[in-house]
Amino acid sequence: MNITAFGINHTTAPVQMRERAVISDDRLHDAVQDLTGHQQIEEATILSTCNRTEIYCGHTLNDDRCIVDWLSEFQNLPQGDLDPFTYTHQNKDAVNHTFRVASGLDSMILGEPQILGQMKKAFSHAHQAGTTGKILNRLFQHTFSVAKQVRTDTQVGASAVSVAYAAVDLAKRIFTDLSEQTVLLIGAGETIELVARHLKQNKVKHIIVANRSIERAQNLADEVGSEAISLAEIPERLPDADIVVASTASTLPILGKGIVERSLKARRHRPIFMVDLAVPRDIEQEVGELADVYLYTVDDLNTVVDQNMDSRLAAAVEAEKIIDLQVVRFMRWMRSLDSVPTIRNLREQTSLTQKQELEKAHKRLQAGDDPDMVLEMLAHNLTKKYLHEPSHRLRLAEMEGNVSLISAAKKLFDLK
Repeated sequence: MNITAFGINHTTAPVQMRERAVISDDRLHDAVQDLTGHQQIEEATILSTCNRTEIYCGHTLNDDRCIVDWLSEFQNLPQGDLDPFTYTHQNKDAVNHTFRVASGLDSMILGEPQILGQMKKAFSHAHQAGTTGKILNRLFQHTFSVAKQVRTDTQVGASAVSVAYAAVDLAKRIFTDLSEQTVLLIGAGETIELVARHLKQNKVKHIIVANRSIERAQNLADEVGSEAISLAEIPERLPDADIVVASTASTLPILGKGIVERSLKARRHRPIFMVDLAVPRDIEQEVGELADVYLYTVDDLNTVVDQNMDSRLAAAVEAEKIIDLQVVRFMRWMRSLDSVPTIRNLREQTSLTQKQELEKAHKRLQAGDDPDMVLEMLAHNLTKKYLHEPSHRLRLAEMEGNVSLISAAKKLFDLK
């Protein structure tokens, strides 16, 4: 059986095409069953996210064109639309690709951890649908083990490589328990949304979202279980905030030194950690001069992100070495499957010979023959029958100069 990894991702296809290829979770069960309905596709798992749609197959196909044709038909895409954006990996390359995806080495953000959870979910869907077997079960269990080893043995995912993540990571270093802090988010765009999600993952209980459009603020607040306020309410609520993260499109500062000073007095000068991710700035530069304010700008965080990305790139080199080794080990297992039918036939043949000789021995014993002679004859006959054909083949090999067969026999029977 062969393994194929086929798909499109953020490096090969624009978002407009990736959107058309996405298979929603509620259709995955039907999708994998429909795909394995093809006579020569025995196993299938589908991973479908905003950045990639990939199909992993165990099959006996001579031409894997039917996989792209199936995806086009299942997603109602015109024939040929997908062709410029797809890639296909076979066997060893497919295993390598699968390991790299799970380890975050093929992600838009190098080393991001979410993809591993998405792959586990995809495999679970396929397993429950009954479309995985010996090959894909082994492949994905090995994949999850490799991804864990990469995370444990390298620093490929250890450092922040987005300003949103870096802001939260820096807050975690300042506060011993981030979950107990009140966070004020100013803005409701993509960057603030990412910050909010990172905060939620860190179990922050109280988040306040302030935005010029209260409707947008409420939409984000609903997603992360927080409250929404207008920009006009910030002076009143700022004293509650232990952490402030701002990122708006305003051309003028949202927070001035005076507002922050008054808030510090109301807080009895308990420190405030502030991150300004906006350009132009949302927080006046002079705010950073206040004794109880720790103010960081987007430039400060970009420096951290650049350093961390260099660290991840170096770690990725080590991760690739781990993956290369594990690919070799998996392919050894794949090759070992080729010997299974031969081993089964050998066992069946020797078992039949054993049964026949035992029946003869039982008859001799029942006839009153000497037991020692019967045992000796049994051992002699078994040895003769087991070795007759191999001995004949080796004599022919010697006559024909087939050195490789003779060498294999020495190794097979451990002959000195």
